[in-house]
Amino acid sequence: MNLNQEEKWLLAEKYNGAESEEFRLDLKRLQDGEPLGYVIGHVPFLGCHILLDSHPLIPRSETEYWVEKAISNIKEKNSTVKVLDLCAGSGCIGVAVAKHCPLAKITFSEIDPNHLQTIQKNWELNIKTQRSFTAIQSDLFDNVSDRFDFILCNPPYIDPALDRTETSVKGYEPHLALYGGVQGMEIIEKIIVESPNYLNKGGQLWIEHEPEQTEEIQKLAEKAGFSATTLKDQYGVERYSVLTIT
Repeated sequence: MNLNQEEKWLLAEKYNGAESEEFRLDLKRLQDGEPLGYVIGHVPFLGCHILLDSHPLIPRSETEYWVEKAISNIKEKNSTVKVLDLCAGSGCIGVAVAKHCPLAKITFSEIDPNHLQTIQKNWELNIKTQRSFTAIQSDLFDNVSDRFDFILCNPPYIDPALDRTETSVKGYEPHLALYGGVQGMEIIEKIIVESPNYLNKGGQLWIEHEPEQTEEIQKLAEKAGFSATTLKDQYGVERYSVLTIT
């Protein structure tokens, strides 16, 4: 059987290289456009094994890139820090931080209650110690009461008018986690405006976004009392901003 690269990954990752009837059924799922992550059931993320049981947003390499930078920043503190994974989805960001930063205390905020069990599973699978975490069903900050040193967020930011989303993503991944309203900025604006109420002095908001949103994010950040730096991902695209309370 001639297999493309995705099909080879599926065979190796889920079936240990052994073709079967179940494998052929999964091939049909791939051919119908279902994302590989959902068909396999998990993806790697910064050394973590991230389950996708509830079909949250599939973690991307661009997100992995900036979260690794955030982890380096958190490690430099060399002290206990509170971290909020906002719009948590699978919990990949918070789980990766916990894995690499033993002193970090992690809270997850996720609007879809179906993803809370996936977050729980991913924590138990990747964090082997008896560390505790908090997972809150919340529309952004609605049910959040603590203050944090870092808020890390991959929010819904796709502009429906600009929409560069692949067909398989539109067809299978949660629109709630993809589309950010007018110009993709409605949720980002809420996060920037409200974040100062949930950050400690000198705290940082790391937020992923489209390059076209950089100018507006800079304006919102300044108005909300942040200094903001926008940085490029591994592909040279302006992909995330770090906002620091001034």
